[in-house]
Amino acid sequence: MENKIKFETVLREGLENGLKNLPSLLGALVLWVLTIWIPYINVGTTIAIFTIPIQMSKGTIFSPLEIFDKKYHRYMGEVFLTIGLMSMGIIAGFVFFIIPGYVIAMAWSLSIYLVLDKGLNAAEALRVSNKLTFGNKWTIFAIYLILAIVYLISVWIFSFIPYLGVILILCVFIVFFAANLGISSSIYGTLSKNIEEQH
Repeated sequence: MENKIKFETVLREGLENGLKNLPSLLGALVLWVLTIWIPYINVGTTIAIFTIPIQMSKGTIFSPLEIFDKKYHRYMGEVFLTIGLMSMGIIAGFVFFIIPGYVIAMAWSLSIYLVLDKGLNAAEALRVSNKLTFGNKWTIFAIYLILAIVYLISVWIFSFIPYLGVILILCVFIVFFAANLGISSSIYGTLSKNIEEQH
């Protein structure tokens, strides 16, 4: 039986996973920001950030220092190729009155994870992601839309608070970052099981 994502389950699991891993996520984010200006190293650390939802989907507790592991550089070519193909497809979709761009973005949203987790090449990752998200795109879109709305409303409200508002907005961003990765991990964890069941 094919696994489908459920709105309430993804939100609940996503928030739980994100908040449970908040210290590690925060540590990884700080280290990534501090080293983003260092050529070549920044590629490995950025790819490592992409793997966090994969690890979270498997219940793995990761160390923030793991983003410096040299193993992530071996994915560089395939990740860049996947991002390039995704970007071209999404931009082409936006040319056709915006909505197709969002549909393509949802369809290919698991591609990077499939490259890093399953070892698929760029074209195969896009194809499999499209297949896995079929019938789930509206749910994925709704989840991220709700998350974005809550984030923007929170930032808007706290922006009216002098001094303390800046700290509160930073806290909201950190929680949003954790929730976003947690939700991605829940979606990927559920839908990637369909690959295993097909083999």
